[in-house]
Amino acid sequence: MRYNQVKDLVVWAADFHARMAQQFSDAAKEADSERLSMALNYLASRELRMKTGLEAIFSDGSDHREVLNTWFDDPTDFPQPPKLEQLAEGADYNSVDVAMQTATEAHKTLQGLYEYRAKKAVIEPENEFFTALAEGHEAEVRRIVTSLEEFTDV
Repeated sequence: MRYNQVKDLVVWAADFHARMAQQFSDAAKEADSERLSMALNYLASRELRMKTGLEAIFSDGSDHREVLNTWFDDPTDFPQPPKLEQLAEGADYNSVDVAMQTATEAHKTLQGLYEYRAKKAVIEPENEFFTALAEGHEAEVRRIVTSLEEFTDV
C-alpha cells in the first residue's frame, strides 16, 4: 500500500521485534553451547523490551495521536528496507558473533528507516518522534555490543 499512517509503521516495527525475539528464543533452545544459548536468550529479551516500548506508545499517557495518525506517502513497498524481513526469517546462529551481527544489523537498519522517516516528516512532532526512535536504536546497538562483548569474555 502506498499510503500509510505512522501508527502502521509502529505496529509493524513492534511485530518485527516480536518475530526477532521468537527467532532468538527458538535458536537458544537449539544452541550447541550454554554460552550461545544465554546470549540468544539475552537478545530475545532485548527484542521483547523494544516491542513493549513501541506498544507502550499507544497507551503511555503521552499524546502521540497527532504523530501516529499522520499519513505518509511511500511509493516503494512498505516497510523498507526488505533486508529486515530477511533478518526476521532467521539465520544460522552458530556463534555469539553471528547473533550479535544479526541483532546489530537489524537495529542499524531500523535506525536508518527511522532517520529516513524523520527527514521526510511533514510536521515537527513527527520529526522528533522518529528522531527519538532512531536514537533509541543507536543506543540499543551500543548496549548489545557492550553486553555481548563482555559476555564472550566470560
